[in-house]
Amino acid sequence: MSHDQIHPAPRNPLTRYIFSTDHKVIGVQFLFSGLIFMLLGGLMAMAIRWQLGWPWKPMPILAKWLWSAPNLGGQMPPEFYNKLVTMHATIMIFFVIIPILTGAFGNYLIPLMIGARDMAFPKLNMFSYWIMWPGFAFLIWSFYVEGGSSEAGWTGYPPLSTMKWASPGSLNGQTLWLLALLCAGISSLSGSINYITTIVMLRAPGMKMLRMPMTVWALFITALLQAFALPVLTSGLLMQTLDRVAGTNFFSPVGGSVGNAPGVVGGGAPLLFQHLFWFYSHPAVYVMILPAMGIASDVISTFSRKPLFGYKPMVIAMGSIAGLGFIVWGHHMFQSGMNPALAATFTVSTMMIALPSAIKVFNWIGTMWGGRVQFTTAMLHAMAFVSMFIIGGLSGIFMAATPVDVHIHDTYFIVGHIHYVLFGGSMFAIFAATYYWFPKIFGRMMNERIGWIHFGLTFVFMTGTFFFMHVVGWHGHMRRIPDPTVYKFLSEPGVVWMNQFMSVCAFGLGIVQVLFVGNFFYSLVLGPVAGPNPWKANSLEWTTSSPPPHYNFETLPQVFHPPYEFSLPGSEDDYLPQTSPLPPNITLDPIMA
Repeated sequence: MSHDQIHPAPRNPLTRYIFSTDHKVIGVQFLFSGLIFMLLGGLMAMAIRWQLGWPWKPMPILAKWLWSAPNLGGQMPPEFYNKLVTMHATIMIFFVIIPILTGAFGNYLIPLMIGARDMAFPKLNMFSYWIMWPGFAFLIWSFYVEGGSSEAGWTGYPPLSTMKWASPGSLNGQTLWLLALLCAGISSLSGSINYITTIVMLRAPGMKMLRMPMTVWALFITALLQAFALPVLTSGLLMQTLDRVAGTNFFSPVGGSVGNAPGVVGGGAPLLFQHLFWFYSHPAVYVMILPAMGIASDVISTFSRKPLFGYKPMVIAMGSIAGLGFIVWGHHMFQSGMNPALAATFTVSTMMIALPSAIKVFNWIGTMWGGRVQFTTAMLHAMAFVSMFIIGGLSGIFMAATPVDVHIHDTYFIVGHIHYVLFGGSMFAIFAATYYWFPKIFGRMMNERIGWIHFGLTFVFMTGTFFFMHVVGWHGHMRRIPDPTVYKFLSEPGVVWMNQFMSVCAFGLGIVQVLFVGNFFYSLVLGPVAGPNPWKANSLEWTTSSPPPHYNFETLPQVFHPPYEFSLPGSEDDYLPQTSPLPPNITLDPIMA
């Protein structure tokens, strides 16, 4: 069948809106699921900050519903704190950031931006969403089983995670945690196969690889990362599941025992799981940041009204970041007794990632430099992404150096770094993408004034929450402890004050998101109607109606040039859609033209 054929949307509501094979519906399903879990993960973060700011003080209102037992007087039990830390990270990484950036925006945008009618495998696409639901169920169910949810951290290191009596959460909760992650992994792998095939096979006439928007390039490279790295983590999760339910000993040491239980036969290697975990989970950081880089590139170019500075170097830089991401996992394991010569290789390879990262930052700044910058809400979030990525990236270089990492490992310096990358980076990009593509997805505009207020307060409270983590971390503040004041050097007034200040800012950060939620749903119903191209952008999704029809395009578009031709000399408008030929007096790079 020619992919130029069109057909109407199914009339049955069940196949049109729920079990749909339409990439746009699936993208919206991923978006709403991710936002719901963002609320859950955010509430957990605030509970963590309450405990760190005011250790053992009953949390107003929520304490009696969430964890209170009469004999504790409303205090948070230490094991519940460990559950919160574990589940907050698990939810935000595997069920919020990755599903929204790659699942929601990847699904919605890839066919539209390359000029295709749908994904290459629509039913596999539907499967990639619905396989997440058993994962959702396992995750929620784990809070209600004996011992509660997992407490082994989002890394799930053995033997804490494999020995059932190591902690309450190591009972059934850890098994459900493993099953939830397996479902999320199958979803990501299914999606990556679809993305790669769609981008390679279904591009519109004239859409050369070097004419694709940076968002598509980022999602393409991200899909390759997932396709090659995810099977390794999946193997590790399956092996740990077998250790727990089938009596195998992949990760259990000889004679290992906890809680006076009989020693296990063992023979496995706990360190093996760390290798398997980080071989995927370090690239997973790039799975969470590369799509954000692509989104920021498109938003910055559009609202700077300038061509993207250094398109090809940016593509090469993203590919380099992904390639290097495969050979740096060992820097998470400097504490494991690694041979210093091997550690030195991981140090060098990790530091090399700074080079392509710096190229991208330079090019974003170069794009804005001299442009007619429009400070829309989407642009503000994209600019915040760049600035926060710089801070998060620079603090990451410290960890690449083995002697420094030995000092700051497992401290709040690491927590501050990862949150600058993932909240300051990925979350600002998610906000930028939502404000930018909301008119295309829902056909209405979000309120810009509320968006500015939301951005300003989010930026201030985000900085107040995460910046001081570097300071207390450098001071030796350990992570994953419910009461830092038991250590004299952490009970000094300065450290206590910073913990309480960070907690207050975290509550502010959470409350401010009410503005975003309110703006989102208000605009969904009462926002001004958006035209096909409210931002005067060039990429293909803006050449069809808002929202697009079921088949995306009346006729498949013909592409004549890259999507960043803004402010061309001699052109009537300051933008030129990819479907419009270049003016006769303009000559582009022959590779891209």
